[in-house]
Amino acid sequence: MAQDRPEREESSKEEVPPAGGLTRRQLLAAGAAGLAGAALGAGFGLTAEGAPARRYGVPGMQMEFPIEKGASLRVLRWAQFVPTDQPTWDRITKAWSQKTGVPVTVEYVNWPDIPSKTSVAANVGAGPDIATTFYDDPFLYPEKLVPLDDLAEYLGKKYGGWYDICRSYGYHKGLGHWIALPVGCDGSCVNYRVSWLHEAGYETVPKDIPNFIKMCKALKAKGHPTGFTLGHAVGDGNNFNYWWLWAHGGRVWNPDGSVGIRSEATLHAIENMKELYTTMIPGVGSWLDPDNNKNFLSGNISVTLNGISIYFVARQQFPDIARDMNHAIYPIGPVGRSTEFPLMPVAMIFKYTKYPNAAKDYLRFCMEEGNYDQWINATLGYYSSTLRAYENVPVWDSDPKAKPFQYVLRRMPWPDSYATIPGPKPAAALAEYIVVDMFANATVGGKSARDALANAEQRLARIAKG
Repeated sequence: MAQDRPEREESSKEEVPPAGGLTRRQLLAAGAAGLAGAALGAGFGLTAEGAPARRYGVPGMQMEFPIEKGASLRVLRWAQFVPTDQPTWDRITKAWSQKTGVPVTVEYVNWPDIPSKTSVAANVGAGPDIATTFYDDPFLYPEKLVPLDDLAEYLGKKYGGWYDICRSYGYHKGLGHWIALPVGCDGSCVNYRVSWLHEAGYETVPKDIPNFIKMCKALKAKGHPTGFTLGHAVGDGNNFNYWWLWAHGGRVWNPDGSVGIRSEATLHAIENMKELYTTMIPGVGSWLDPDNNKNFLSGNISVTLNGISIYFVARQQFPDIARDMNHAIYPIGPVGRSTEFPLMPVAMIFKYTKYPNAAKDYLRFCMEEGNYDQWINATLGYYSSTLRAYENVPVWDSDPKAKPFQYVLRRMPWPDSYATIPGPKPAAALAEYIVVDMFANATVGGKSARDALANAEQRLARIAKG
């Protein structure tokens, strides 16, 4: 997301960083240079040489895959949302390439284009050796992917194990293999303007949905509308709408794989969404992933759901907004438990590759200590580790406003909320934005809750028939 940078007033006074954090000048340097040694050392608890200040993995435990002669790799990867992401990943890639002599080309692609590009590669049998995509997309074509059991088991044993939700995304129960590697989680929280909450009579974000809706109404009455994505946004659209459905006790599928969206809980979720929609700024029905960021930073909205990328940019370019914003964990709905659904990027290796060992070793290297932890730190926690040993990297203590993102993977319960195991049908429903469209039809489209539900049910029934 491009933003015009306002002129900064020069001061003879030394900038004072927040406790354990970066000054604005250091953050600007980090955004421009990715892994500037001084920025990392000052803000993220790393030494000037970039060595990790903490130890994470089992000492002495190592694995290297025998790389094929003449190997080269093409990697399809999502484009960055925070400016230190790509430079950090490129540095890690360059280090592996120099170590192994294997050239690597990384193609960065906008998020909405990733699923279609990976699908084409899988069906044509040609393209990138490694592809990163989102959620359970690999379950659309599991038989076309290289099993990753050895790599996944090594990383799990060395780094404290995978979170349960990560195993759900990577392990195919039917095949009995890991088919994808969860490489990070784009945690999501409530992003809000502190002073505007106070103006509306609230000190903090309510912890339950009924009072959350009341808060949003109070904000709108004070001239501070909200903004939640009801468009086909890979991250924000699915994050928000699935969370809302599950929080009310609704589900898309039953445990046996049949369509389960028709319920009183789903109708309740739709009616409450219609009520929340009255607090929103116009245009949310066409929002893609950058749009809630832009509207929050422009002062158009008071509250949204997003990763820490808004705050990351605000710290660099809009310090007044950065000082006046904070984050809160998602409110709990009638179901009574956390139902968060943050974006989960996963990496997979196609069977058509000539260099599966090189591909595995590259992914291993990216997630090893000294690389993976630096990536999380450099992005201010925009990505959370999918391996438990990295849960306490220094970034979480560098700024208290990052803290709500730290335990997002602990709060993400697949089995209860998703109801069925991953597979082609749930993946297809997600890819076709059926849940997002259901809520959009009832709000932006003006349909009744029952008509919006019936439309979603019909679309799911077509997927269920195969």
